[in-house]
Amino acid sequence: MSTLERTPRSLTHPPRTGLLLTLPALVFVTVFVLVPLVFAVYMSFTNWPLIGSYEFIGLGNYTAIASDPVFWKSVGYTVLYTAIVTGPILVLGYVLAVVVRANRRFSTVFRTVFFVPYVIGLTTLSFLMVLEAQPGSGMVNVVLETLGITDGTTAWLADGPLATGLICVMIVWAVSGLTMVLLMGGMQGIPRDVYESAEMDGASWWQRERSITIPMLRRTIAMSLVISVIGSLLAFTQFYVLTRGGPGTDTQTVVMYVYQRGFVQLQLGAASALSIVLVVVIGLVTAAQFRLLREKE
Repeated sequence: MSTLERTPRSLTHPPRTGLLLTLPALVFVTVFVLVPLVFAVYMSFTNWPLIGSYEFIGLGNYTAIASDPVFWKSVGYTVLYTAIVTGPILVLGYVLAVVVRANRRFSTVFRTVFFVPYVIGLTTLSFLMVLEAQPGSGMVNVVLETLGITDGTTAWLADGPLATGLICVMIVWAVSGLTMVLLMGGMQGIPRDVYESAEMDGASWWQRERSITIPMLRRTIAMSLVISVIGSLLAFTQFYVLTRGGPGTDTQTVVMYVYQRGFVQLQLGAASALSIVLVVVIGLVTAAQFRLLREKE
């Protein structure tokens, strides 16, 4: 037997190793993502109830969506909410990143303080806000009464516009910490030499931010916007805890409407169709954002 024939097969690239290493992930994705997705698509073509038999109705659920005024109202409200919070989250996150990006004194403490609301989570923050927004006793009314803005008896969660404003303020405060971390990581990756050259040329702080930092953070800013927009379009927790979509349907988001159809009205087929439409819309919005980024580059 020759020396080549006695040499064992390569240990760096053995056959089937790649498949074996990725098999657990493939199984996980198939069982928990692909199979439920395919099943949801099938359910969307039926009048599937929670209990009892079902019938195949084709595109009936999808055609009903087009003439559902409650659904379109929830879509409009979700888009409005997304438009309100997206800009402030990015701006506040950028400002916080500028404050903590340098290794100044107490910068680590500030990073922790700014990021803590995101770590606490929306569920906990929403329950705390329920207490703090109570008329007469909540901290929101106490502070505003002290400042002479209100009389301290405002029922924030009983009025649609007031509840929307309160939730938007809470979300901007809670989520800006994540944007801060993302942007701060991008800022710290910019070479210091670039700033020093600009300083030698007499560039002011704002000129350095506008001409160096923001252009070099384009990808990070785009990722932050995508995360913010998707999170806003899928908003559920804060509205469910604080308003339950009320008063009436004034603060009902798309995901809350899907929840109502599926788990309150027990119309799982219709809820599945709404979910599929929402997934497609979010996919298109995300693709459009990435395409706009590539076109600018």
